[in-house]
Amino acid sequence: MKIYSCTGDDGTTSISGGKRLPKHHPRIEALGTVDELICWIGLLRVNEEVYNHRNFLINIQKQLMIFSSALAAENIKRPEDMFLGGDPVGILEKEIDSLQETLPGLKKCILPGGNPLISYIHISRCVCRRAERKLAKLAEKEIIPPLTAKYLNRLADYLFVLSRKISLDLHINEIMWSD
Repeated sequence: MKIYSCTGDDGTTSISGGKRLPKHHPRIEALGTVDELICWIGLLRVNEEVYNHRNFLINIQKQLMIFSSALAAENIKRPEDMFLGGDPVGILEKEIDSLQETLPGLKKCILPGGNPLISYIHISRCVCRRAERKLAKLAEKEIIPPLTAKYLNRLADYLFVLSRKISLDLHINEIMWSD
């Protein structure tokens, strides 16, 4: 089977079930942004500096793939099919809390950067926030399980805390922003 079908040359794409949508449709925008997020997280996990977080990042990618597959379906029949199982938001919150216990308090905003890996984590966080916005736009027209927005919101928080943890582990000073 060839990778190209030429059916999208007219500016449309198909979702599961065969329905065709314009490539600028809110569902396709959300799907594309989640796909981009999956790729950014894949870039993060190949860095040796995140070795201790690699399995957690792989599970996030798996969760996002399931979410993406469900989002690509013509009808989301069962919202629970969008998640691996258990309490995905609670799992993120537990990991955030665990990482935060090792970090100094934060009273000012941080300027993203420090080294390429930390910058990639911040970019991943921003892509996650964009996915969250795209999903919110889609939710104006279609029913989207509330847990999906909550998961993306918490995932962005996790990525922020992960950037701080990696900065600490690599002994890279965070630059605080002050106006």
